[in-house]
Amino acid sequence: MSGTPVFNARGLAKTYQMGEVEVHALRQVDLDLHAGEFVVILGPSGSGKSTLLNILGGLDAPTAGTVQFRDHVLTDADEKALTQYRREHVGFVFQFYNLIPSLTAYENVALVTSLATETHGTTPADPAAVLKLVGLEARMDSFPAQLSGGEQQRVAIARAVAKRPDVLLCDEPTGALDVETGKLVLKALRDANREFGTLTVVITHNATVASMADRILKLRDGQIISDERNESPADPESLVW
Repeated sequence: MSGTPVFNARGLAKTYQMGEVEVHALRQVDLDLHAGEFVVILGPSGSGKSTLLNILGGLDAPTAGTVQFRDHVLTDADEKALTQYRREHVGFVFQFYNLIPSLTAYENVALVTSLATETHGTTPADPAAVLKLVGLEARMDSFPAQLSGGEQQRVAIARAVAKRPDVLLCDEPTGALDVETGKLVLKALRDANREFGTLTVVITHNATVASMADRILKLRDGQIISDERNESPADPESLVW
């Protein structure tokens, strides 16, 4: 893909010390990611997917190598700068929803948009419009305990994209869901990607999920073993696994 990448990573390595054993989670990873892409990072448990995602999100630091986000070198940033980076530029969707139980679906999303306006002057999306985009226009006044797991995850997606981040990082977003509910969640991610043009990165061990991506990166033993463009991404609602 042409144009300046949103992320430019070179020589990324991450080593953990487990007693006397060194675990190499990432090994010399080079990677460019661009605006508007829907990228799936595919690999088995232990392949380095979550480590890579956490480094891109400023939640972890590599042992070696560099990550540049646009004009900012994240690997040179201090914790204050990384906190600002996460707040202003990154939306996260995790396997567990982390909604505020005392707030309705609408209020969970609106809280993030109000903070985005106050902290860096962006123009966030309308909470009601984003909840409608993810198919929850009828559940805006419901509290998390009144929502199914899939509905809670779609609120989490709405919350993440409502502040209009540059990148949306998703860690096994369908891992705790049944197949049909997972399809709804993946459709919500895809619709948000198309609506806002947000670089969306999803990590999964499920090869079927990867078929809906524009681009598929396969990790094994901390290394990218393939980087493929998908010219005909599958409709999330048609996935079978």
